[in-house]
Amino acid sequence: MAHGQTTGGFEKSPGWLDWYDGPRIPAFRLPEGSVDAHCHVFGPGEQFPYAPERKYTPCDASADQLFALRDRLGFDRSVIVQATCHGADNRALVDALRRSGGRARGVATVRGDVTDEQLAQLHDAGVRGVRFNFVKRLVDRAPAEALDDIVRRIAPWGWHVVVYFEAADLPELYDFLSAIPTVVVVDHMGRPDVTKDSDGPEFELFLRLLRENPHIWSKVTCPERLSVAGPPALGGEQHAYADVVPFARRVVEEFPDRVLWGTDWPHPNLKDHMPDDGSLVDYIPQIATTAALQRKLLVDNPRRLYWQEGE
Repeated sequence: MAHGQTTGGFEKSPGWLDWYDGPRIPAFRLPEGSVDAHCHVFGPGEQFPYAPERKYTPCDASADQLFALRDRLGFDRSVIVQATCHGADNRALVDALRRSGGRARGVATVRGDVTDEQLAQLHDAGVRGVRFNFVKRLVDRAPAEALDDIVRRIAPWGWHVVVYFEAADLPELYDFLSAIPTVVVVDHMGRPDVTKDSDGPEFELFLRLLRENPHIWSKVTCPERLSVAGPPALGGEQHAYADVVPFARRVVEEFPDRVLWGTDWPHPNLKDHMPDDGSLVDYIPQIATTAALQRKLLVDNPRRLYWQEGE
């Protein structure tokens, strides 16, 4: 399958940016046992069709291509998050988990009518969480009561909840997130507006959410998605996405035991550029500035959340 192809009779969304083929080897040497804790698989469409209700159609990005990227960048394990283009059809995710040889865990999307048997099958495959997406341009939001019921159903499995929202939506979600009785992981720091001050009131509300709720974690991911400055100039990788650094560094340094990092490969719905994943790895030392912080971010925290001791 060629890079950039969409199979199964699907046609990519207009203007879709394909993932970057052949990323460079990072200069930053990842700690042994590092986990890419946020990535996706798309299709392939001919094997795992995209959901009829999807709001975008991507290029295919298979499990084999993800595992090749994992090895090239130097990661040991992966956490694969269900993509909205597949809706609540988790077959592509489950296939990737089963073929990972225990080196991947998953975050699924489920609906209120999911059966106990289906939850058991997902758990057996390696799913350890569910994702709630509140980004209106990507999904139609489910009512809070339906989400509460799903949380109640997954709690006995020891799963957690991953949430994706934008900074402007945090005030209305604050109480809902605070009340979730499982671990909650916020995608991409709640998508702060990085043109604003990292010490300003909007981001301070996000930090307050973490301070007041020890069960809430954050992914310090997607500088390429949050940055206004854009990608680094050629040869300037050490200054990549510098406008995002103050936000992510604050979270890593104040909450070192509740942060995760991932590539977000294959970077769905980017509009202006497609990052080199090697450059994204070289961004990590800017936000986790010591070996101890890097180990927590990349090894200890994801292993604690997704793998039981000895797995």
